[in-house]
Amino acid sequence: MAMLPVALVQARAVPLDVGRGIERATEAAAAAIAKGARLVGFGETLLGGYPIWLDEAPGAALWDHPGTQALHRILLEQAVVEGDPRFAAMQALADDNDAVICIGAHQRVRSSLYNSQWIFRKDARPLVRRKLVPTHGERLVWMRGDGSTLGVHRAGFGKVSTLMCWEHWMPLARAAMHAQGSAVHVAAWPTVRDAYLIASQHYAFEGRAFVLAAGTVMHRQDLMDGLAGVGGHDEAKALFDTITDGPLQHGASAIIAPDTS
Repeated sequence: MAMLPVALVQARAVPLDVGRGIERATEAAAAAIAKGARLVGFGETLLGGYPIWLDEAPGAALWDHPGTQALHRILLEQAVVEGDPRFAAMQALADDNDAVICIGAHQRVRSSLYNSQWIFRKDARPLVRRKLVPTHGERLVWMRGDGSTLGVHRAGFGKVSTLMCWEHWMPLARAAMHAQGSAVHVAAWPTVRDAYLIASQHYAFEGRAFVLAAGTVMHRQDLMDGLAGVGGHDEAKALFDTITDGPLQHGASAIIAPDTS
């Protein structure tokens, strides 16, 4: 494979307000493509934001918590759907520049939410991957995916794959990507912690692939700002008030070669 210019966008999420998040992400992708990037990678559920409150807010995972229920309703209302018109500008960006854009989102199918990665590519419908098994408290938000979405995109420069978070510790999920000849892989994480970086390096070495380990950035104030953007919801605000002020996700993104460097 010849030299491939890529961009890993360590973006600050716009929690809950998916429309505004898509606008910001499209602007960031456009800026990266203008500088020559052929592939642009973003982190896990950047659009809508990772449900960090399940880890950080005391009691958020308790049965019938009113704040958690309110946030789930908001995510259902805001989530992306197949053929979502809000993605028109991002699809046009991929079409006009023969670029690949990989981004995480909350996806709604009927009355269920999935943690999904969308791969936009030239003159084709986006390739959508759903997380196979939500981890820990994530099961309060997302449904399980299935193996039908374990595909890769065949770009002109090579095959592009993506897995989310703890899927990188699922040997058969990794094997499915390796077997299809993945050459460039977007490893989508909320934050690239030390163990997550090791998992990303392992994927690169095992699969002989280049890996974009993509993390996001989020502060408590981002949660408040995103909530304000969708309006109201006193129960959700009361839940956010219980979270310690300051940074919650730290990015720590990395681009990794097949030799793990």
